[in-house]
Amino acid sequence: MKVIIAEKPDQGVKLAAPFSAKKRNGYLEVQPHPLFPKGAYVTWAVGHICELVSPEEYNKSWKKWSVETLPIIPDKFKYKVTRTKAKQFQVIKDLLNRSEVSEIIIAGDAGREGELIVRTIIEQCRVKKSMKRLWISSLTENAVKEGFENLLHESETRNLYYEAYSRACADWVVGMNASRVYTLLLQQKGISDVFSAGRVQTPTLALVVKREKEIEKFKSEPFWEIIAKFDIEGKKYEGKWQKDGETRTHDKAMAEAIAKFCEGKPAVVKRIEKERKEFQPPFLFNLSSLQATANKVFKFSPKKTLDIAQKLYVKGIISYPRSDSSFVTKGEAESFPSILNKLSQFDDYKTYFPIPNSSLIHNKRFVNEKKVTDHYAIIPTEQVTDPKKLSADENKIYDLVVRRLIAAHYNQAIFDYTTIETLVDSRAEFISKGKQQIQEGWRKVLFAPSDKEDGEIILPLVSEGEQGKVEDVRVKEGKTQPPKRYTEGQLITLMKTAGKHLENGELEKVMKETEGLGTEATRAGIITMLKERKYIDVEKNQVRPTQKGLLLIEAIGEQILASPEMTAKWEKRLKEIGQGTASARVFMEQARKLSEKIITDAVKQSEIWNFSNIDIEEVKKKSSRSKNEKNFEPKVVGSCKKCGGEVIDKGKFYGCSNYGKTNCDFTISKKILSKTISQTNVKKLLKDGRTNMIKGFKKGDRTFDAALQWEEKEKKISFSFPSQQH
Repeated sequence: MKVIIAEKPDQGVKLAAPFSAKKRNGYLEVQPHPLFPKGAYVTWAVGHICELVSPEEYNKSWKKWSVETLPIIPDKFKYKVTRTKAKQFQVIKDLLNRSEVSEIIIAGDAGREGELIVRTIIEQCRVKKSMKRLWISSLTENAVKEGFENLLHESETRNLYYEAYSRACADWVVGMNASRVYTLLLQQKGISDVFSAGRVQTPTLALVVKREKEIEKFKSEPFWEIIAKFDIEGKKYEGKWQKDGETRTHDKAMAEAIAKFCEGKPAVVKRIEKERKEFQPPFLFNLSSLQATANKVFKFSPKKTLDIAQKLYVKGIISYPRSDSSFVTKGEAESFPSILNKLSQFDDYKTYFPIPNSSLIHNKRFVNEKKVTDHYAIIPTEQVTDPKKLSADENKIYDLVVRRLIAAHYNQAIFDYTTIETLVDSRAEFISKGKQQIQEGWRKVLFAPSDKEDGEIILPLVSEGEQGKVEDVRVKEGKTQPPKRYTEGQLITLMKTAGKHLENGELEKVMKETEGLGTEATRAGIITMLKERKYIDVEKNQVRPTQKGLLLIEAIGEQILASPEMTAKWEKRLKEIGQGTASARVFMEQARKLSEKIITDAVKQSEIWNFSNIDIEEVKKKSSRSKNEKNFEPKVVGSCKKCGGEVIDKGKFYGCSNYGKTNCDFTISKKILSKTISQTNVKKLLKDGRTNMIKGFKKGDRTFDAALQWEEKEKKISFSFPSQQH
């Protein structure tokens, strides 16, 4: 008998779907099958069932926040079962300890976190039995069956566990010490908020703050351009005056003098340059590029895109979304014709068929076994779905993935870029630039006509030496513009490149392996965390730091904690641990040394802090806790009705603490239809599934009394009226 441990309940259900199974309490019992001759038990975690213990559980003196007790560095890290998930943990433990169970199949998401979640549970159960690893990139029935037919030995993925474990412990050490030291030192300056700092979140925040300072320092200056309209033997076009490659002047009087000089003067075509450029279809999506594209096109936050992609993955219609690869193997490429044939039947895609290239098998831009990491690119699975049957948001993300695959089967887009130099009266030089689309290629699939760039100037066909005159000339005034704030999509890309700025022509490099901040799976969570901790605000898709965020980075200064390069090197070393080429023990020693340096640097830096540029009163006003509040931990009010996690007070609402880990979206608003919901009633709802009768809900002109109750089938909270109660 085998026990299969999935990462989440919905994943467990999908893994059991190809087989005959009976539902039990906390698991499914799979009936005997050729793959499981004696049957199997499919159970699941609910995200991170186990968590690293708090400081005081290592040493009682560490409970009190004090600079003197820092750095906090345990001799050995310990995990414990999260109190609200103890019930499911016990289900798993009981199954693992059954005498008929001889083998455990690790079936968490095929990645580092999935490895850590399941192996930590097994370790906490203290069970020593044979283990195998299910490693699949989609949850279709075919993929699940094929995965069980080709199980890996647990040793093949063990290093990924060491990588994830090292990351978790290092982040605990750095985050715990950095957060405490800066919170305590800023307290001494009269600022009583909690300042969370961390190995990835702080350098990411530093990038946002750096851009804000660039904007603040920028001084806008006026400039003038001289624009002439030419008539060259009946062919008309415009050009900008230029000198030494510069088309702007900061001297208004000179601009007006040049314009006056050019009025009605003879003009000759001095030089023509024409360059043909070919643009290959974009790479297939990895998570970062999908998040960046969805943010640009739909203004979706990276977190929203990941949540939607995860839902599509669980439905079995796209491959594993947390992939960092933009390539597929020949095996996946062989399935594309069948997938595309099904897609061609849908109204949304009919116009793109037949496709110019029927196969990608020999196209190394997309099919490259060596560049496929843990997972291949995000692609639609053979379980093709009509996008019209999906919700609006799911449709948008699925459509992006589908179109990217179709576009890969198209030819390159080709443009001619033309530059004309026109000389006026043998003295003033003007330049005209334009482009012309020669072959639409893949742009037919990815760009609707309204999406094409504005300003595609089509220049007339003129020849060098042709003559004419200046028909009109004008002076145009402009102002230099400051750098723009990052969008959330640009911030994801910036995290992937460890703060290195890429020009549009270099965007393909983003798809290659980089030493970035965080991983594909964690970047969206980091941005969400910065929002939740009030370090950044996002308005109209523009990311700006709050005064609290500015204050923290000002306090840290140029120290190593804010360095994207340092964090990127850590990520590289962690990846090497996952590949078995670096030592986890050596890495953890480096984490300990870094924590000690962070403490020393912070104490020394605090002696010269100067926050004259920060609105300290604004930080104090928005502080999430009072000066007298001693408990820094968020208040837990009960267990989540969806996943069993802890429901905590999040200000205007109560929400599941697993939001950043497992995407659990369970929330209870503190005010419903003008009525404040007491904490007592929230606790009762979480414990008993129902509140007491609440009087005074208002909807329009109507006032009514009702209790709130949890609907287990629909997974939502609804009203229960007096007449419904028995």
